[in-house]
Amino acid sequence: MLRRSGLIFLAVISLFSVILLAACEAAPKGSGEWYFARAYQYALNGDYRDAVTSYTDAIKVEPLLSKAYVNRAASYVLLKEYDLAIADCDKALSQDQNLPLAYINRASADNGLTNYDQAIQDCDKAITLDYNLPQAYINRADAYYYEGNMGDSIADCDEALEIDPSLPDGYYHRALAYQALGKNDQAIADYVQFISLSKDNNLIQNAQLQINKLTNPGPTTTNH
Repeated sequence: MLRRSGLIFLAVISLFSVILLAACEAAPKGSGEWYFARAYQYALNGDYRDAVTSYTDAIKVEPLLSKAYVNRAASYVLLKEYDLAIADCDKALSQDQNLPLAYINRASADNGLTNYDQAIQDCDKAITLDYNLPQAYINRADAYYYEGNMGDSIADCDEALEIDPSLPDGYYHRALAYQALGKNDQAIADYVQFISLSKDNNLIQNAQLQINKLTNPGPTTTNH
């Protein structure tokens, strides 16, 4: 089974775009919303450590700014600081139990810690709150994959792609599951689709490597 190669990154990065930035940009300088907007921009630029710092500043000014905890958790996941991410999601959910992104980000952290059953439970909760968030299905597909449940992993990728057919994550995760099942033609097709949509050079290279392996298998040997 292929190990995780940037899958957590895929499962979280688009979550930053869910929070609307326009309203924050007009906030007074030094306010929680102002720090939040700055942190948001750092995250979009891939400056996750600076994003954490600015989200922390936002929380200092507005301790009940739950979305700052949610987004700081996403940055922590991308920095592979999973325990801190979980703590932030817990804090956000202590303020409001109806935050689907908090459950999704906590599931990402739990996947990073190989707590797959917990990740599945959090994704289930997120989907109950909002069934139109494809990343909930992607995170659950990731957990199912590492539990060896390829059928449910593929089904969740199908659900995610039903919501957003242009989502690279769905094709990549589904390709992994197809490959694990030996369904090479389907895996190749999904890797090709992923390459056409993704901007992640590392994962594009890995997808191309998998295509090469599937189309040019090594020689086989026999004892007979």
